[in-house]
Amino acid sequence: MKTVVRIGMAGVALALLNACAPSLSGSSYTRDQAQREQNVRMGVVESVRQVQIEGTRSGVGPAAGAVVGGIAGSNVGHGRGAAVGAVLGSVAGGVAGQAAEQAATRQPGLEITVKLDSGRMIAVTQAADENFRPGDRVRVLSDGRTARVTH
Repeated sequence: MKTVVRIGMAGVALALLNACAPSLSGSSYTRDQAQREQNVRMGVVESVRQVQIEGTRSGVGPAAGAVVGGIAGSNVGHGRGAAVGAVLGSVAGGVAGQAAEQAATRQPGLEITVKLDSGRMIAVTQAADENFRPGDRVRVLSDGRTARVTH
């Protein structure tokens, strides 16, 4: 029964990871991006392609998985068997935790190709939180490190 509770706690931890995951959104800003000057360029959307944005690898998922796996593994056998089970459980839990973290924080995205008024073509990938269609007039905001497309 204790193992079931611990596995449930790991599930809650992974759900929290998903809530804390940074978003590569057109309308969300990190603290570092707030109050930072950005260049604004105007253009027209040439094409939009759906993509998948990889999940985060913060280290919290593997750590939580290793703890839960180690505890679950230590319940197997007694003495040396429990120690071996704990080690194997930790390794397996860490691998599973990393995979779970990446899956929980993966998000659908868009690769938006824009023809700027200057004639230059650029592509920006961001979360699919706005609808873009070829021909849409858009703004491209950039600060030298990040860029986003907005209406």
